[in-house]
Amino acid sequence: MPEVWGIRLEGELPEWCSAKDIILEMLRRHDVDGGVNRIIEYHGPGLTSLTAMDRHVIANMGAELGATSTVFPSDDAVRTFLRAEGRDDDWVELRADDDADYDIDETIDLAEIEPLIARPSSPGNVVPVREVAGEPIAQVVIGSSANPGLRDFAIAAAMVDGRQTSPEVSFDVNPTSREILEDLTRMGATTSLISSGARLHQAGCMGCIGMGQAPATEHNSLRTMPRNFPGRSGTKEDRVWLCSPETAAASALTGAITDPRQWAEDAGMSYPSLQLPEHSSINTAMLVPPLPPEQAQQIQPVKGPNISRLPDPEPLLDQLEAPVLLKVEDNISTDEISPAGARALPYRSNIPKLAEFSFTQVDESYPRRADEARSTGHIIVGGRNYGQGSSREHAAIALRYLGLRVVIAKSFARIHWQNLANFGVLALEFVDAGDYELVEQGDTLKLVDLHQAVGGSDPPTVENLSQKTSFEVRHRLSPRQAEYVLAGGLIPQVAQENTEGAAQAATEPRL
Repeated sequence: MPEVWGIRLEGELPEWCSAKDIILEMLRRHDVDGGVNRIIEYHGPGLTSLTAMDRHVIANMGAELGATSTVFPSDDAVRTFLRAEGRDDDWVELRADDDADYDIDETIDLAEIEPLIARPSSPGNVVPVREVAGEPIAQVVIGSSANPGLRDFAIAAAMVDGRQTSPEVSFDVNPTSREILEDLTRMGATTSLISSGARLHQAGCMGCIGMGQAPATEHNSLRTMPRNFPGRSGTKEDRVWLCSPETAAASALTGAITDPRQWAEDAGMSYPSLQLPEHSSINTAMLVPPLPPEQAQQIQPVKGPNISRLPDPEPLLDQLEAPVLLKVEDNISTDEISPAGARALPYRSNIPKLAEFSFTQVDESYPRRADEARSTGHIIVGGRNYGQGSSREHAAIALRYLGLRVVIAKSFARIHWQNLANFGVLALEFVDAGDYELVEQGDTLKLVDLHQAVGGSDPPTVENLSQKTSFEVRHRLSPRQAEYVLAGGLIPQVAQENTEGAAQAATEPRL
């Protein structure tokens, strides 16, 4: 059971600060692994000033803290959001008991927050904007899952309204949905953005995962996105900074990293009072209802030559003797495991081809060596917070295709840990983190009685045949997860259950 980390919010945010600065403050305090094996629950009087989408900004980047999950209460702010979406009847109040306590307690006084920014190339490399003000920039990108709300675009539009962004800066705007774009247009904010020099792009991840808007090499790019790991932008030698929409817009106008408070003082501008629509531009005309099950089963998927099937899963072996093909340091991200960018991502539905890019930012020889060791399988050894960052399941699928059977690490980022289990890769932790030093890349490890270790409570022992040493490991799988790791993954486990259910139904007498 993860620890529950209670964050009490007090006060209200100052002008020119927003929810992005709150989560950057958490990262400033605790870095990218501070939330590993913890659930973060925000509570306290400071919540009343945060909208549902403000809370989304904070919860979205809980993954950057390594947290298992981030929890907010379902209160009037959530009800207001659902009402705007025409879903008022779906609201249910959910909140902690009045006498709830937490494994860890921490307080953030929102009134003390200031504009913050994450320097290249980690979300945890956070400093006050004022400390890096004046750094020249070449690009500003607003949008992505980390700042997806109407308010995040509207505040930038209000700041640039009637002004021109710096000629040295490419100002890019990624609306997060058609609904957001329609609402921005109804407000007149789209015109404000375009007139200021913004380039409007289609809705989607876009520059966040390096599909377009790749920044110039070694030029600063300010983004309202969740992650700035090296090369994620699509440029190998990138310099990506993470900041709030307020800091992004102020910097786009000046051509350098700018504290929005200083910009407002120089421009003589008061903090905008936004008049957002009470009801969103809900358009369900393009939603196609599903076919009846009988008819749907007759439909054959259309697959072009760039679409492959998933690798055939195999049950977990009871004994494994395999080489350590790769040993990596702390905080390896899924961007390093399965790179983003326009070179690799067109093959997201072509697992054999996508696998050729696996870990190439760390070791270009890994895919070839993994393919050569496919008959025996292989093992990867990692440090703390292995698999941080993006939720992309390809970081598990592609490596499973290459023969990865076990990852042994000091600790895992929750989402990637879950994805490994989903595709039948056994994630093990060193009982003693110091044993990480007992393993070298190229060593052959032997694990026995894995079925009993995974399905029961006995911790497995790993024998290092190359070093003539051994060490203990453990797993954190639930009984349900253990079942599908043993089966080779979630898909074969579900298929097996369906087959058994159909067989049982066929033998039962009908009334």
